[in-house]
Amino acid sequence: MNRSPNTLPTLLLVEDDPVSAVFLRDAAAALPAEVDAAGSIAEAMAAASLRRHDLYLIDANLPDGRGEVLLQELRRRGLIAPALAHTAARDTAIRERLLAAGFVDMVSKPLGVAELHAALRPHLAIAPPTCGKQPNWDDDAALAALGGQRAHVDALRGLFLKELPGQRQRIEAAAAGGDEAAIREELHRLVASCGFVGAARLAAAVRELQSVPLDAQAFQRLDFAMDDLLGPA
Repeated sequence: MNRSPNTLPTLLLVEDDPVSAVFLRDAAAALPAEVDAAGSIAEAMAAASLRRHDLYLIDANLPDGRGEVLLQELRRRGLIAPALAHTAARDTAIRERLLAAGFVDMVSKPLGVAELHAALRPHLAIAPPTCGKQPNWDDDAALAALGGQRAHVDALRGLFLKELPGQRQRIEAAAAGGDEAAIREELHRLVASCGFVGAARLAAAVRELQSVPLDAQAFQRLDFAMDDLLGPA
C-alpha cells in the first residue's frame, strides 16, 4: 500500500444484507479505516471507480452475481488490492473455491468484532493500540469484595478467565445478529463478575458498551480489554 502515514487505510465493503452491512461497516471503521459500502456488484464497481482501496471485503453471494465475478472484474480493471471473502457458509469446498478465484482468505459470518479486526489488520497495516491503558486488575477492589482473602481472589480470577471466552462468544454472536437485549443481558452478568475479581479495565469497557450496545468503537475497547486479560502474561 502506498499511503501517507497521516491518512487512514481505505476498505471497500460489499454486503447486500442491511444488518450485516451496518455491523461490518462500523466494526471496520473502528480499526480505524475509511469504509465505502456497496450492496451489489454494480455498486461496488461504481465505488471502485471513484477511488483506490487498500482492501476489498466482498460477500461471496450478491444479488447480481458471485463475489468471484466482482473480483475478476476488479482485476480486469487493474485494481490489485487484496480481497477477503465473507460468507455465512463454513464449507471447506467453498473456501477453496474462493481462494482459487484470488481471494487471500475467507471469514465466516456471524463473526465478532475481534475476529473481523484480526482478519483485516494484516492487510491494512494496523496494529492494536497499546498505550494509555487502564490497569487490567484492581487488587484493592477485589480484596475488599472478597473479605481480604487473597486466595479467594486468585481462585475466582482463575474461574473468571476460564468463563470469559464463552461470554465473549455469546456477546459477539448477539452483536452479529443485532440482538441488543441479548447483549445487555450478557453484559449485566459480566460486569458483576468483573466487580468481584477487580477486572477494572474490562468493567469500564462493559459499562460503556451497556450504554451503547451496538457501538463499534465501544465493542473495540471491550475486545482490547478482553484480549489483554486472555493473552499471555
